[in-house]
Amino acid sequence: MDETPCPVQVTLSVIGGKWKPVILWNIAQETVRFNQLHRQIGDITQKMLTQELRQLEHSGLVRREVFPESPPHVEYSLTPHGQSLWPVLQAMETWGTRHVDEIWNAN
Repeated sequence: MDETPCPVQVTLSVIGGKWKPVILWNIAQETVRFNQLHRQIGDITQKMLTQELRQLEHSGLVRREVFPESPPHVEYSLTPHGQSLWPVLQAMETWGTRHVDEIWNAN
């Protein structure tokens, strides 16, 4: 008999990890180009950002739009499916704001 997976586990399978929530938070604020997103996040490598964006795109959370200009550029935005995570991201932001001092000072 198949067991229904834990809903938290389902969510984490899509947005879990160090970078995906941060990427989603930044893209939720505005449509961004790759280099802009890379600058906003800071510590992430270009390789890791590319990998995480591909996974988020594969999950249907992020839209990648290529503009055939010279030079070409790419913009990332949330899909409607990705936008449905906005309340989750806001809850994470609220919790982080409330607990930043105790968490950051403990490390």
